[in-house]
Amino acid sequence: MKSLYKIALLVCISTLVSSCKDNLKPNYQYMPNMYESVGYETYSESNAFKNGKEGQLLPAGTINRGFEVYDYPNTTEGYELAKLNLKSPLDSTSVDLEKAKGLYEIYCAICHGNAGDGKGKLVTQGKYLGVPNYKDRVITTGSVFHVQQFGLNSMGSYANQMNAHERWLVSAYVMKLKSEL
Repeated sequence: MKSLYKIALLVCISTLVSSCKDNLKPNYQYMPNMYESVGYETYSESNAFKNGKEGQLLPAGTINRGFEVYDYPNTTEGYELAKLNLKSPLDSTSVDLEKAKGLYEIYCAICHGNAGDGKGKLVTQGKYLGVPNYKDRVITTGSVFHVQQFGLNSMGSYANQMNAHERWLVSAYVMKLKSEL
C-alpha cells in the first residue's frame, strides 16, 4: 500500500511540474542577449552614432593590420625611382634561394620561363607575346619588387598573392637568374 502512495505522489508531482511548462514561452533565459541580440542593418538609420547612420567611414589615417606602406607611386616615375633607390631589406645571408625558386616557379615561370629567358609555357603556346628576357632588361631588385607590387604592361600585381618578404625573395631570385643568363 505504501508503494502505491509513493507512485501516486510521484505521478502528481510529475503532472504538476510538466503542466507548468510551455514550450513556446520558456519562463527564463540564461544570458538573454545571446539569444535576442540587437542587430543593425548596415546602412540603416540608428541612434547608435551621432550622425544617425549605422555604417561608418574609417577615421582618417587608418590602415589595415599588417599593412606595409609602400612609398613609390604606380607611375613610370615611381618605377624609375624604385629602380634607382629601392633596396631590399634582406641581406644576402637571409635570402632563402630554395624558397625563392619555389615562389618564382609558382608565380613567374609560367610566363618568364624557369631560366628567366621569357620563354615560359604560356609564351611558347602563343598565349602571351613580348615577355622579356631578363638579360635584355635593365632591372634592379627594387624595380623587380615594384613591378610585382603594381604590375607592368600585361603583367598584373602580385601583391595579393605574395607578402612583401616573399616578393623580396623573388626579386633576389630574378637578379640571380639575370646574372646567370
